[in-house]
Amino acid sequence: MSLIEIARNQSGNPLDVVERMAAGNDWPFERSGEDEIALVVTGRWTNYQVSFTWMNDIEALHLACAFDMKVPEPRLADVLQLIALINEQLWIGHFDVWMQDGVVMFRHALVLAGGVAASSRQCEAVLGSGLDSCERYYPAFQFVVWAGKSARDAMDSAMFETSGEA
Repeated sequence: MSLIEIARNQSGNPLDVVERMAAGNDWPFERSGEDEIALVVTGRWTNYQVSFTWMNDIEALHLACAFDMKVPEPRLADVLQLIALINEQLWIGHFDVWMQDGVVMFRHALVLAGGVAASSRQCEAVLGSGLDSCERYYPAFQFVVWAGKSARDAMDSAMFETSGEA
Protein backbone atom coordinates (compact mmCIF):
# COMPACT_ATOMS: atom_id res chain seq x y z
CA MET A 1 0.00 0.00 0.00
CA SER A 2 1.40 3.42 -0.95
CA LEU A 3 1.67 6.37 1.42
CA ILE A 4 -1.09 8.17 -0.46
CA GLU A 5 -3.45 5.21 0.02
CA ILE A 6 -2.61 5.08 3.73
CA ALA A 7 -3.23 8.82 4.12
CA ARG A 8 -6.50 8.54 2.18
CA ASN A 9 -7.72 5.75 4.45
CA GLN A 10 -6.80 7.73 7.57
CA SER A 11 -8.51 10.92 6.46
CA GLY A 12 -11.92 9.26 6.16
CA ASN A 13 -14.68 9.98 3.75
CA PRO A 14 -15.36 13.72 3.32
CA LEU A 15 -19.05 12.93 3.04
CA ASP A 16 -19.01 12.05 6.74
CA VAL A 17 -18.15 15.71 7.39
CA VAL A 18 -21.01 16.84 5.13
CA GLU A 19 -23.41 14.46 6.88
CA ARG A 20 -22.51 15.92 10.29
CA MET A 21 -22.97 19.43 8.87
CA ALA A 22 -26.43 18.56 7.51
CA ALA A 23 -27.51 16.90 10.75
CA GLY A 24 -26.24 19.85 12.79
CA ASN A 25 -28.33 22.25 10.71
CA ASP A 26 -31.44 20.02 10.72
CA TRP A 27 -31.40 19.78 6.93
CA PRO A 28 -33.13 16.73 5.49
CA PHE A 29 -30.52 14.49 3.88
CA GLU A 30 -30.11 11.07 2.37
CA ARG A 31 -26.86 9.20 2.09
CA SER A 32 -27.39 7.19 -1.07
CA GLY A 33 -24.08 5.37 -0.81
CA GLU A 34 -20.46 5.80 0.19
CA ASP A 35 -19.88 8.39 -2.54
CA GLU A 36 -22.95 10.64 -2.44
CA ILE A 37 -25.18 12.57 -0.07
CA ALA A 38 -28.20 14.65 -1.05
CA LEU A 39 -29.73 17.32 1.13
CA VAL A 40 -32.40 20.00 0.91
CA VAL A 41 -31.68 23.54 2.06
CA THR A 42 -34.40 26.18 2.28
CA GLY A 43 -33.38 29.49 0.82
CA ARG A 44 -35.06 32.86 0.59
CA TRP A 45 -36.42 32.19 -2.92
CA THR A 46 -36.79 28.41 -3.10
CA ASN A 47 -35.57 25.08 -1.77
CA TYR A 48 -32.20 23.97 -3.09
CA GLN A 49 -31.44 20.34 -3.84
CA VAL A 50 -27.79 19.92 -2.94
CA SER A 51 -25.69 16.94 -3.82
CA PHE A 52 -22.16 16.28 -2.61
CA THR A 53 -20.29 13.54 -4.47
CA TRP A 54 -16.90 12.19 -3.46
CA MET A 55 -14.94 11.51 -6.65
CA ASN A 56 -12.19 9.25 -5.38
CA ASP A 57 -10.40 8.91 -8.73
CA ILE A 58 -9.66 12.66 -8.85
CA GLU A 59 -9.76 13.21 -5.07
CA ALA A 60 -12.42 15.91 -5.24
CA LEU A 61 -15.61 16.63 -3.36
CA HIS A 62 -18.11 17.84 -5.95
CA LEU A 63 -21.05 20.10 -5.09
CA ALA A 64 -24.12 20.43 -7.30
CA CYS A 65 -26.82 22.82 -6.12
CA ALA A 66 -30.01 22.86 -8.20
CA PHE A 67 -33.28 24.67 -7.87
CA ASP A 68 -36.66 23.70 -9.18
CA MET A 69 -36.66 25.59 -12.45
CA LYS A 70 -36.79 23.75 -15.74
CA VAL A 71 -35.72 25.82 -18.70
CA PRO A 72 -38.19 25.59 -21.59
CA GLU A 73 -36.56 25.12 -24.98
CA PRO A 74 -37.61 28.59 -26.31
CA ARG A 75 -35.79 30.27 -23.38
CA LEU A 76 -32.64 28.07 -23.44
CA ALA A 77 -30.48 30.42 -25.55
CA ASP A 78 -31.27 33.37 -23.27
CA VAL A 79 -30.58 31.29 -20.13
CA LEU A 80 -27.24 30.16 -21.56
CA GLN A 81 -26.37 33.78 -22.30
CA LEU A 82 -27.34 34.72 -18.73
CA ILE A 83 -25.16 31.91 -17.39
CA ALA A 84 -22.20 33.26 -19.38
CA LEU A 85 -22.76 36.74 -17.90
CA ILE A 86 -23.09 35.36 -14.38
CA ASN A 87 -20.05 33.08 -14.64
CA GLU A 88 -17.94 36.10 -15.62
CA GLN A 89 -18.77 37.55 -12.19
CA LEU A 90 -17.98 34.42 -10.15
CA TRP A 91 -14.55 33.74 -8.68
CA ILE A 92 -15.30 30.17 -7.67
CA GLY A 93 -17.83 27.68 -8.96
CA HIS A 94 -20.04 28.12 -12.00
CA PHE A 95 -23.60 27.73 -13.25
CA ASP A 96 -24.64 25.13 -15.81
CA VAL A 97 -27.79 23.81 -17.40
CA TRP A 98 -28.12 20.06 -16.99
CA MET A 99 -29.29 19.51 -20.57
CA GLN A 100 -30.86 16.11 -19.93
CA ASP A 101 -33.43 17.66 -17.56
CA GLY A 102 -33.18 21.35 -18.44
CA VAL A 103 -32.34 22.19 -14.82
CA VAL A 104 -30.12 25.10 -13.78
CA MET A 105 -27.47 24.24 -11.20
CA PHE A 106 -24.43 25.67 -9.50
CA ARG A 107 -21.34 23.45 -9.45
CA HIS A 108 -18.08 23.58 -7.57
CA ALA A 109 -15.42 21.11 -6.40
CA LEU A 110 -13.13 20.97 -3.42
CA VAL A 111 -9.86 19.30 -4.41
CA LEU A 112 -8.45 17.12 -1.63
CA ALA A 113 -5.46 15.65 -3.47
CA GLY A 114 -2.84 13.67 -1.61
CA GLY A 115 -5.13 12.42 1.12
CA VAL A 116 -6.03 15.83 2.54
CA ALA A 117 -8.95 15.56 4.95
CA ALA A 118 -11.99 17.77 4.43
CA SER A 119 -12.76 20.06 7.35
CA SER A 120 -16.20 21.17 8.37
CA ARG A 121 -15.18 24.76 7.61
CA GLN A 122 -14.16 23.83 4.05
CA CYS A 123 -17.45 22.00 3.44
CA GLU A 124 -19.42 24.91 4.90
CA ALA A 125 -17.52 27.34 2.65
CA VAL A 126 -18.20 25.30 -0.50
CA LEU A 127 -21.89 24.99 0.36
CA GLY A 128 -22.14 28.63 1.43
CA SER A 129 -20.60 29.77 -1.83
CA GLY A 130 -23.09 27.73 -3.82
CA LEU A 131 -26.11 28.87 -1.83
CA ASP A 132 -25.03 32.52 -1.92
CA SER A 133 -24.65 32.38 -5.69
CA CYS A 134 -27.99 30.65 -6.15
CA GLU A 135 -29.76 33.15 -3.89
CA ARG A 136 -28.19 36.10 -5.64
CA TYR A 137 -28.96 35.00 -9.21
CA TYR A 138 -32.20 33.06 -8.79
CA PRO A 139 -34.32 36.17 -9.57
CA ALA A 140 -32.33 36.74 -12.77
CA PHE A 141 -33.10 33.20 -13.93
CA GLN A 142 -36.78 33.79 -13.15
CA PHE A 143 -36.77 37.04 -15.13
CA VAL A 144 -35.41 35.21 -18.18
CA VAL A 145 -37.43 31.99 -17.90
CA TRP A 146 -40.80 33.29 -16.71
CA ALA A 147 -40.85 37.01 -17.54
CA GLY A 148 -39.19 36.73 -20.97
CA LYS A 149 -36.52 39.32 -20.14
CA SER A 150 -33.22 39.45 -21.97
CA ALA A 151 -30.13 38.07 -20.26
CA ARG A 152 -28.64 41.57 -19.95
CA ASP A 153 -31.82 43.03 -18.40
CA ALA A 154 -32.05 40.13 -15.96
CA MET A 155 -28.39 40.48 -15.04
CA ASP A 156 -28.75 44.21 -14.46
CA SER A 157 -31.69 43.53 -12.15
CA ALA A 158 -29.75 40.91 -10.20
CA MET A 159 -26.74 43.20 -9.77
CA PHE A 160 -28.89 46.12 -8.57
CA GLU A 161 -28.32 46.72 -4.87
CA THR A 162 -30.23 49.15 -2.74
CA SER A 163 -28.61 51.20 -0.02
CA GLY A 164 -30.03 53.20 2.82
CA GLU A 165 -33.48 52.92 4.32
CA ALA A 166 -36.91 53.89 3.07
